[in-house]
Amino acid sequence: MKTLLWLDDYRDPFEDDGKWLVFSPIDSPFNVIWVKSYWEFIACIKSKGLPDAICFDHDLGDKLGPDEKTGLSCAKWLVEYIMDNGGDIPAWNIQSANPVGKDNINGLLINFKKHYDGTENL
Repeated sequence: MKTLLWLDDYRDPFEDDGKWLVFSPIDSPFNVIWVKSYWEFIACIKSKGLPDAICFDHDLGDKLGPDEKTGLSCAKWLVEYIMDNGGDIPAWNIQSANPVGKDNINGLLINFKKHYDGTENL
């Protein structure tokens, strides 16, 4: 079965019969893994491998400072992980209410997908 990695510190993907899962870039059925932070995101991918899809939130926490990790930080880590380990970028969507953060994540991943063919650094 496919796996959707749901990155969001606030929106519960299981709430109200999965109403937030309309953001999923893959069709059901799929298993959902809910992570709420940059560190959980990294740990999940390192232990389980790349998911079939990821839904990103940008603002992970109430206070964003210069050292705070966001959904964009996760997307940057994901790009580095794929470049180092190979594989294809998972399908993605962004459920963030932060329009600038959403554009930044989407722009990074679109640019990466456009220029990466999965064979570098193998």
